[in-house]
Order: sequence, then C-alpha cells, then structure tokens
Amino acid sequence: MTAAPRLWAVVGATGTGKSDLALDLAEHLRAQGNVAEIVNADAMQLYRGMDIGTAKLAPHERRGIPHHLLDVRDVTEEAAVAWYQPLARTAITEIHARGADAILVGGSGLYVSSVVFDFAFPPRDPEARARLESELERDGVGALFDRLRQIDQGTAERIDPRNGRRVVRALEILAQGGSTHGAALPDAPRLWYPHTRIIGLEVERSRLVERLDARVEAMWSAGLVDEVAALRERGLERGVTARRAIGYAQALAQLDGRHTAAEAIAETQALTRRYARRQVSWFRRYPDLVWHTPPVDVRTLLS
Repeated sequence: MTAAPRLWAVVGATGTGKSDLALDLAEHLRAQGNVAEIVNADAMQLYRGMDIGTAKLAPHERRGIPHHLLDVRDVTEEAAVAWYQPLARTAITEIHARGADAILVGGSGLYVSSVVFDFAFPPRDPEARARLESELERDGVGALFDRLRQIDQGTAERIDPRNGRRVVRALEILAQGGSTHGAALPDAPRLWYPHTRIIGLEVERSRLVERLDARVEAMWSAGLVDEVAALRERGLERGVTARRAIGYAQALAQLDGRHTAAEAIAETQALTRRYARRQVSWFRRYPDLVWHTPPVDVRTLLS
C-alpha cells in the first residue's frame, strides 16, 4: 500500500534558517523518490514586492522546488489569517492529490496554527470593525488594548499590545458576544491533517540576537529603503497590513525624515528581537513539538 502524503511544518523564530531547512528536506525527499512542494506561512511574504525586508527567497534560490502562496497580495490589500487559511489548505490538498508531500514553512504563528490545527475563526462584523478601526486611528492602540484587558484579561496577555489589527479583531469578536480565540491555540489542539510532522528550529538567544541584528543591517545595505520607496509608489501607505510590517514602517519613517538611517535600523533591530521572542513563546505551546538546533541533518527527521 502506498503511504499517504505527509504535511511537514517547519516553524520557529525569524532568522533560524527555516527556509533553508525546508529546501533541504524537499531535496532529500525528492532524492528518495518522494516529491515535495513548499507552502509559505509568512504573512509578509504574501505581498508582491516585499522581498528584501521579509528575506523572501528569490526564484533562483528555490532550488527548483515549487513554492506556493508567495507574492499573492498587493501591498494595498489586507492579509488576514481567516483569508489565508482556506488558500493554504487548498494548496496542501492539491499538492497531496499530486502524490507529493507538502512542507509548510514560516514563523507567523497564527497562520501556521490555522492550517496545522483544526479550528475555525469567528465571523466578522464590518460595522463593529469599522467603528473600532476609527477608534484606533483616533485614540491609538493603547486605549483599545486597555479596554481589551478589562474585558478579557487572558486574551490581552497573549496579544502584542502594539498590534492594532489583533486588538481590533479581538474586540470585534467580543462585541458580537462570542468568545475570541485570543490569537492563541485552542485548549486541546487537534491536527487538521493526521499525517503531520511539526519541526521546530531554535537558536540560542545571544546567537540569534547577533544574527537578527546583522540581518537588519544587511537588509538596509541590500536596498530596503529603495524597495520601500518603490512600494510607496504602489500604495504601500494605504495598506492596512503591509505598511506596518517591521522594517517597512521604519524605512518609511526614514524616507519621511522622521528617522535617520541609524535610528530606523536600531528600531527595526529592537522590534525584530521582540518579535522573535513572541514567536518562540507561541511555538513552545505546540504539544509534543521537538526542537532542533541548526544545522540539522534532514536524515534524522525521517527516522
């Protein structure tokens, strides 16, 4: 009997080498006669033109492995996890129908979880959302976060208080009288697809900080500010999601003269380090996740 195709998920903080491991795994599977394709689970890599600041692999760097859900949104469009989930699951289902393994790779915790685990998202209320977004613009995220903390302390503890979109979404759900998933895993997560293997990558904190700081400096050297200037012409500042991405918001501030290059780099480094901590905390809640320190011998993953 032919074995069922598998779903692999490669997760971990930014800068830990997830993309390289996914490619190594796909190549190793292919060498064994098992075709594999990669599905993106990085929220910002969904956007066309957001390449340098997201460390997106260029087509020539993908080693001939098919990649899905890269460059599927314009920077003026919102990328929401409820929109992403069915697209990713459809891509995986189609990969499996071709007899191939699917490798989900990315560090956007809620995006990964929405695919790997079996849970649905509460409905949307456009009127409540519009009202909350107006309050966000008028009063700032701090006021809305304080309200969320008063209503649902547990959810507030799991949400980044700077993330206005997540705060608005939580309040929108609560306004409908529902219980929010709180941008967190269900209490007892069940796998969406039974033949799933989740691989965690971790790097010792001090080494990771060095990597991340150097990575940000390399992005500026590689032309991130020019990339952002070009995206601005395509409407970046009208985007709900894209304009707030780490690095892109700081590059916009530099272009506007609100930051020097040094200030933009330093702020991006600090935010990236903070984001990496949140990613690690998120994935550590995954049940039975085995962590690996790069470099990883992919043969050990198949044993």
